[in-house]
Amino acid sequence: MTSPSSPEQPWPVRTVARKVAEWIGRLGEVWVEGQVAQLSRRGNAATVFLTLRDPAADLSVPVTCHRDVADRPGLELTEGARVLVRARPDYYVARGSFSLRATEIRAVGLGELLARIERIRRLLAAEGLFDVVRKRPLPFAPAVVGVITGRDSAAERDVLVTARRRWPAVRFAVHNCAVQGPTAAESVIAGLQRLDADPTVEVIVIARGGGSVEDLLPFSDEGLVRAIAASRTPVVTAVGHETDTTLVDHVADVRAATPTDAAHRVVPEIGEQRQLVQGLRARARHLLAGRLDQQERWLESVRSRPVLADPQRLLAGRADDVSALRARSTRTLTHRVEAAERDVEHARARVGALSPAATLQRGYAVVQRADGGLVRDPAEVSADEQLQVRVAGGRFAVRVDRAGSGDRGTDVQTTGEDGRP
Repeated sequence: MTSPSSPEQPWPVRTVARKVAEWIGRLGEVWVEGQVAQLSRRGNAATVFLTLRDPAADLSVPVTCHRDVADRPGLELTEGARVLVRARPDYYVARGSFSLRATEIRAVGLGELLARIERIRRLLAAEGLFDVVRKRPLPFAPAVVGVITGRDSAAERDVLVTARRRWPAVRFAVHNCAVQGPTAAESVIAGLQRLDADPTVEVIVIARGGGSVEDLLPFSDEGLVRAIAASRTPVVTAVGHETDTTLVDHVADVRAATPTDAAHRVVPEIGEQRQLVQGLRARARHLLAGRLDQQERWLESVRSRPVLADPQRLLAGRADDVSALRARSTRTLTHRVEAAERDVEHARARVGALSPAATLQRGYAVVQRADGGLVRDPAEVSADEQLQVRVAGGRFAVRVDRAGSGDRGTDVQTTGEDGRP
């Protein structure tokens, strides 16, 4: 037994190759499904070489078999064919290459193909790629339509001729590719990616004529289905006849029964659109005429009203109202002014009756000391004190004279401006 490798004791290349060959050899025989991508028969050599490709991935493996295995009666081994291979994995130590040595090859029957397509359909449906919410509406009248189809095919002519007849202004971006065989799916994916990257392309049509299940098999390729799901541009599929259904029909935004039907779906018919426009114009004219008639009738009814028929009549009536209101306001204002004047006169009489001047007019006088204080009692003044007396006619000075007076009496002697009696 070989000791484990280490930096001090590394394995030689031959040892690694031998161990890899032993590990692979222990795998035993396996059944492998794939598509024949290359097939090589070299003269009368006993060994046949072929390449087995995975249809859903960019992966392939070389296969060798005896000529009797490849030429078994009933087996038509051609490039593009789906096959089941019973083989033993083999690692060729001298070249360090891996291959499969086939001991039996079977053509994949229709049942196996349909079962495989159904498995892929269920897988993609579970991921939500076929959900209706993912479907995008098609543009009404696209200026540029992308078309992916076979070169000079009937499907291409059906799409282009029908679309131009229906909408002459439409332009096309055509990608011709293989629509059958082992490279068809990759070719269609390349065209889809190129047209999807073109900002002028508004819708993409994938078209192919009818064929057998094996012929239409590339359009059930898992990679192509995922590419359509990832496309930003709406996709219309028209693959096969109306009864043919491939996986791309489930993921497409619109599935057309035939290439001609696809042209009908992506562009409108110019005659129908003209009739529609004419109908809309007629309807607009009818509605506008009806609205104008209605407005004219309303205008006539407004003009026939008395106020508009004779505007002076309205002004005359309003003038009478203004004159009446003016007279009423004049009377009211006069009455209020007269009442206010009477109130003022009454207040003036009351103020005059209560004022000190009125009291002085009745013969009363106000006696004040020199400092302005009022004299209310004779006892408050002293002999010879100078007082001021105010009467209705004015002021004059007096001097107190108590000589010859009683105990409570006080004589007042008037003095002039010089102080003499």
